[in-house]
Amino acid sequence: MILFEKPGKDNSGETLRIAVRRAKELNSCLVVATGSGETARLALEAAKAEGFTGPIVAVGSVFDYKTIPQGGNKMSEQTRKELTEAGVTLVFASHVLSGVERGLSTRMSGIYPAELMAHTLRMFGQGTKVCVECSIMALDAGALPWQKPVVAVGGTGKGADTACVLTPVHANDVLATRVHEILCKPSLL
Repeated sequence: MILFEKPGKDNSGETLRIAVRRAKELNSCLVVATGSGETARLALEAAKAEGFTGPIVAVGSVFDYKTIPQGGNKMSEQTRKELTEAGVTLVFASHVLSGVERGLSTRMSGIYPAELMAHTLRMFGQGTKVCVECSIMALDAGALPWQKPVVAVGGTGKGADTACVLTPVHANDVLATRVHEILCKPSLL
């Protein structure tokens, strides 16, 4: 496992090279968390450089009322079109480890099981939580094969700083998800 000195987008290039190489070795899918689409673009570049021809699934932010125009998305329509034309499968869904529960906890001033899981995963770093969450979201959307390990890429804020090999399960069986390898992540010191 490679530990980066600090979290953040400065690690994106190396994280994606590591992830693509491992996805190629395992003949697996690459799952990439992306808001604007920039990390997905970088994943395409890394895949080309490494000769990876396997599937790339990009999990973006949910369409929401806070995005202007309301009901919009952080990823522009043009970027969505470009990524789709390049063969990337796009997934946009409620975050499985917050979604409804965050709405309840905000309004009711409490904490609920999915949020506890999210906070527990963050003990390994924000990117680890994102890897697990996005892989489950992609599986639930039908974008990943069932019971197959994938290489997932997540990050802290913008960009990518964490890559894991994991086997996601559907949200209704979340505790059966298995993280097999943490390929890289930022040090939390």
